[in-house]
Amino acid sequence: MNDTSASTTTAPRIGFVSLGCPKALTDSELILTQLSAEGYETTKTFAGADLVIVNTCGFIDDAVRESLDTIGEALAENGKVIVTGCLGARAGEGGGNMVRQVHPSVLAVTGPHATHEVMEAVHKHLPKPHDPFVDLVPPQGIKLTPRHYAYLKISEGCNHRCTFCIIPSMRGDLVSRPIGDVLTEARKLFEAGVKELLVVSQDTSAYGVDVRYRTGFWDGKPVRTRMFDLVRELGELARGFGAWVRLHYVYPYPHVDEIVPLMGEGLVLPYLDVPLQHSHPEVLRRMKRPASGEKNLERIARWRELCPEIVIRSTFIAGFPGETEDEFRHLLDFVQEARIDRAGCFAYSPVEGAAANDLADPVPDALREERRARFMAVAESVSAQKLASRVGATMQVLVDSASGMGKKGGVGRSYADAPEIDGTVRLLPPQKISKMLKVGEFTQARIVAAEGHDLVALPV
Repeated sequence: MNDTSASTTTAPRIGFVSLGCPKALTDSELILTQLSAEGYETTKTFAGADLVIVNTCGFIDDAVRESLDTIGEALAENGKVIVTGCLGARAGEGGGNMVRQVHPSVLAVTGPHATHEVMEAVHKHLPKPHDPFVDLVPPQGIKLTPRHYAYLKISEGCNHRCTFCIIPSMRGDLVSRPIGDVLTEARKLFEAGVKELLVVSQDTSAYGVDVRYRTGFWDGKPVRTRMFDLVRELGELARGFGAWVRLHYVYPYPHVDEIVPLMGEGLVLPYLDVPLQHSHPEVLRRMKRPASGEKNLERIARWRELCPEIVIRSTFIAGFPGETEDEFRHLLDFVQEARIDRAGCFAYSPVEGAAANDLADPVPDALREERRARFMAVAESVSAQKLASRVGATMQVLVDSASGMGKKGGVGRSYADAPEIDGTVRLLPPQKISKMLKVGEFTQARIVAAEGHDLVALPV
């Protein structure tokens, strides 16, 4: 993270670290924006800061360990630490707060999406130097992503109770943001130079369910608080700025079919991040997943009929309690038949407080890992075939980095590649003397090779 203030005066300095998923990242951005508005400086280092804020993740065991270790590191290097995020909402042994049990010397602990509570703790231990009503803050707020792409969180929480997940216990039930607020934020981001907007939530498809799709207002016109209406408006807005809109965490409900034609029209990217988790009906039943596994193949086929260019990314769990070899083979067959473009897989990891821990017939650790490796071998084979089919095509690429003043090539992404989780497009040096790659801008490039998860392309 870059420092967010260049003040020549001595201002209180806060060390900040953000862990976890894009939803947590947007929480961090809200806190950083408020800190900047009130005149605090922020830094990515602990030493020399007046205090430290750690935004934590508490979903799986590895994330819990990383968060607790980071808190410990901040305490050792600085001593004054405020903790926020999902881990802050997790209970430890005997029902007490886990963070305080492990690190009792932290100054304060809050749960996720708690900007107000975090700022109260900051004010208590490091009084604010400015009045936020007279200080200048970028209209789009403070961002932790590169200037040319940003995450847009449309809701908090989740109404589902998947047995492997404890997020609702930390983030609560679904709360959709007012559609006017979402669209106003999107416009500010585009006006600030964002070329790719990544829509995130716990369940993007459920946007507006909690408010019964009530009608809101934006730019003087009525707009329903509903996924289709939101995506259409975001697409129209992005078109005016020559930008992309990418959809994440989309559950495969029937109404998602309405979104796919918008992709065919070029309003939003033909890319869906769909967290399927498994394919076998019995495993999905034990997971208490909200979508029907039997219909997912049919639904994906329908999406490809409506928009042949569509790319499907998904995540899966191998070794869920009770998973038989036949059920796992069903998953392998599904990935091949569905032709999932990009797939990730986790070996099931028990999470304290998750209902799945009480299910019968847990799968041994070694078998979970073995199944995860088998799954990834199959998924990567499918993905490699998909990538190889792109060789010879000319694609639009968003440049993420460039070398030699843009003359020596760079790295970018096509519509099929979300940042951080998918592959990249390695851009060769342009052959035209007049051609120069610029970070944050689009270039046309001809795909000349596929390498692992990535493509190689020649700018044209």
